[in-house]
Amino acid sequence: MGETVTATSHAMLTAEAHRELRVRRDRDPALGDGVMSCVTMPAEFRRVQAHYPILFRRNAERDGFTALALFGFQEGENLFLEAGAWDADYVPLAIDIQPFLIGGGEGARQVHVDLASPRIGPDGERVFDDAGRATPYLEAIAGQLGELDEGWRASGDFFAALRRYELLEPLTLEITLDDGSVNRLVGFHVIDEARLSALDGAALGALHAEGHLMPIFMAVASIGNFNALVARKNRRLGDG
Repeated sequence: MGETVTATSHAMLTAEAHRELRVRRDRDPALGDGVMSCVTMPAEFRRVQAHYPILFRRNAERDGFTALALFGFQEGENLFLEAGAWDADYVPLAIDIQPFLIGGGEGARQVHVDLASPRIGPDGERVFDDAGRATPYLEAIAGQLGELDEGWRASGDFFAALRRYELLEPLTLEITLDDGSVNRLVGFHVIDEARLSALDGAALGALHAEGHLMPIFMAVASIGNFNALVARKNRRLGDG
């Protein structure tokens, strides 16, 4: 998305090396939360669409698409950050798991940690207890990492289905705010509702059987969150 790239120092997480590791769980741009969007997986679309517009963007290689949960209208803007907290009931997995990530290639999957993350420090929640056992926090993170990894692996079939039925169309959105300024979103795609509505029963049945129809409808429903996102932007402007 063009946000500032920070240095990373990834290491496999172990109790021996990281017994005293603590992770800050408050929310702040300085902790890496000042982002306009993050990657999301079809498997979490139902939870994401409750709060955020779901858009699609071509990947860097331009040979496929990535799904994104939208938090703002310009680079570095997250309109859900409020006084050290995230103002929504659900934080997308790609944000919530930081500073942890999956490592290990195609073999055994392992929990890694980015030791250069600003979330690492003397204050925060412990990852291991005094006996070297995983804390409930780390156990929850491991579950989220597994869900994110599984969702990523399954997403290829979803995007192949969108290509097969030509269900993505470009989005150009121009939003005039209360102060008269204009925000434009370009370079994104959304589900083409007209093409979706025109699919015959066989195509819809195939999408349903493959598990793709529900996330497609969730992505369509998520577009209704644009009005709430604009309202957040106007409140932010009004607050100065």
